[in-house]
Amino acid sequence: MISLAYEKRDTKVKPHALRKGGKIPAVFYGRKRTATSIEITLKAFEKAFAKSGENEVVTLQGTEGDVPALVHDVARHPVSGAVEHVDFYVFEAGQKLAVKVPIEFTGVAPAVKEKGGILVKVLRELHIEAEPTKLPHSISVDISPLAEFSSQITAKQISLPEGVSLLEKPEEVVASVYEPKEEKIEEAPAPDLSQIEVLKKGKELKEGEEGATASPEASQGKGASEKKEEKKEGKKDEKKK
Repeated sequence: MISLAYEKRDTKVKPHALRKGGKIPAVFYGRKRTATSIEITLKAFEKAFAKSGENEVVTLQGTEGDVPALVHDVARHPVSGAVEHVDFYVFEAGQKLAVKVPIEFTGVAPAVKEKGGILVKVLRELHIEAEPTKLPHSISVDISPLAEFSSQITAKQISLPEGVSLLEKPEEVVASVYEPKEEKIEEAPAPDLSQIEVLKKGKELKEGEEGATASPEASQGKGASEKKEEKKEGKKDEKKK
């Protein structure tokens, strides 16, 4: 049994002053229980909460008598994360509570170990219902039945402790194995050499045509020059005569 001592809180004392003295403000309440402001020692609460979490009964012991309750809410400082206030929910005898408890995966999946599959943990918590004294701290799920890539574990296949009922959808997948697929590397298509050859010939042909059109002009220019030289030679011959 997890127990935690408390004192009835003097509301005239500011929460800051209370925390400075190593204590924190808290409150407990229930369907038939009036909300009662209390104060608890911070270190004692952290020790008890580490064992109980939010699903195990904590017996509050103090001036109002023993009060079995569950940790309902923990308010923390937004920067430091230090506990600043705690809410406890007082339940009634025979009352069942619906909660979500963490799932602990155990065992080894053959599809992962032997076939290189990847374990997919679909659910991290399981929605259940039970009396507070029978609420499990966690639910164990054995993944050894996952032998093939098509294998999966559903909520209805999980073995629950006595007195615990399943509230999760029965067909909800809890865990499965993913088959890794190799990515195909697409190779670039080989160049079409025939097309390259055609383009090359076309380029050569074009350059040849340009050379052909330039040649007559060059020859015409050369002929005119030769004619001028001939006239000069003729004039020289006449002077000699």
